Parts: sequence; C-alpha cells; structure tokens
Amino acid sequence: MALTREQKKLFFERGWFSLPNLFTIDEIEVAKKSFQSLVEKANKLQTTQNFEDSYFVLDKDQNNQVIIKRVVWAGGTEPALLELGRDNRITSVVSELLDSKEIVHLLNQAHFKRPFDGVIFDWHQDIQHRDKGPGTWTDVDGKGSYIQTALVLDEMTTDNGPLLFIPGSSQWGVVDFGKHDYDNPNYDKKLPPQFDKTQVQTITATPGSVLFFGPYTAHASFENNSESWRRILINGYAYPGANHRTYPGSGKGISLFP
Repeated sequence: MALTREQKKLFFERGWFSLPNLFTIDEIEVAKKSFQSLVEKANKLQTTQNFEDSYFVLDKDQNNQVIIKRVVWAGGTEPALLELGRDNRITSVVSELLDSKEIVHLLNQAHFKRPFDGVIFDWHQDIQHRDKGPGTWTDVDGKGSYIQTALVLDEMTTDNGPLLFIPGSSQWGVVDFGKHDYDNPNYDKKLPPQFDKTQVQTITATPGSVLFFGPYTAHASFENNSESWRRILINGYAYPGANHRTYPGSGKGISLFP
C-alpha cells in the first residue's frame, strides 16, 4: 500500500493520519469475539497477572466488578489478534513510514473502555514507554524509530473515551508530561509549555479504521461517558536496532518483512 505525499506530511508534521475502513466488518467481528474471550478470562483471573503469554492489567470497581485496563501482548492468548497486528495492510504502511523493509513487532495490546468504567490514559508520548533510560532505546533513523497503530473495533465517538491528539506535537521531541500513575488520575503533574489545550483534536472513527502515529505525538483518552463500548487493538513497531528492552509476551521483538 503506497502512501500519498499528503498522508506522509500528516504523519510527520501533524503527528498522525488514519486509513478508514481498512478492515472489513466481518474481520472486526472476529476481533470482537477475541476481545470478549479476553473479558471472560479476565473475570476468571480477577487480578493483574500473566496468563498464556499475555499480561492482564486488571482492577476492580466499587461493585467489585473486574475492570480491564489493558491486555499486553493480547495475541499470546488470542492468536487472531496477533494475526491482525501482523496483517500486511498495517505492516506495509509501517514499513513505508519507517523506510525499512524490516520492522520489529513490540506491542500487541487490547484496550477496553466499557461504559463508565473510569479508565483513562492521561497525556503522554509513547517514547516515554519505549525509552526507559540509558541503554534501553536508540533513535536509529533520527525520526523516533517507532510507529504506533490503533485498530478501531467500535464506533469511536466524542463521548466514549476517544483518542485526543495535539497537532504538531510530533515535532516537539521528548517533553516531560510528569510521572504517570493510571490508578490515580489526579496526581500532581506539570504539562509541558508547548501544551495548548485549545489545540486538542478529538478523533472519531468507524470500526475497521486504523490510526497511525509516531512516538512523539502527544495523545490521551479519558472516561467513557456513554452507553457503548470503545475497544481498540494497539500494535507498535520499531526500526531494527532501536529497542534494547525485553517486552512481555510470546513472540515480542519478532522481525517482520512486509
């Protein structure tokens, strides 16, 4: 899949672009069945733990109901999700953006937001989770050496916890968003001086669409205040030689050749 000049400009200058309806409704239904299976497994596990080469990050609400914050390397226990993360419709785009025939698959995560579950991901750059200090990450290509994708399973609306982006943040480089503690959304932090909340763009998208963004793009998603679910499958890919950490999950760090 060859990208247009405009799509590349959006990615490198604005920070993201989307490919609507990249996957069919039938394919999305298969993914939803895998997500439902993850829910059933989480309800049996009850607490955060490793299970079948996946890592379930779980919490409980005030009614003692399990809240799934995310499932790391979800394809370890639900192989259909790993297949989606390695589908050429995604990996060929990543390969072109990284300008590399080889890409390294680092992330395969299932993210859930059920109605009113209170799950948030506060403002951050993904480089914060890739570069953990000396020796853990090398920006090989000088452009961040990493691409993140989000496959939309449910209609992403303005009120069900959509992704939020700051245009142009892809050119900030690394900035300090403060220490993250997803269990305490009211922690004291200082937003970087470049941050301007009036510039925030809310992303809406249809099921089957895929968002592509880089490691410096500032983004967040807040509470799902609707009656509908908002589920996305996140996959992350690195330029060869960039990552020096061990990631959880079977098959992490495998090289792909789209």
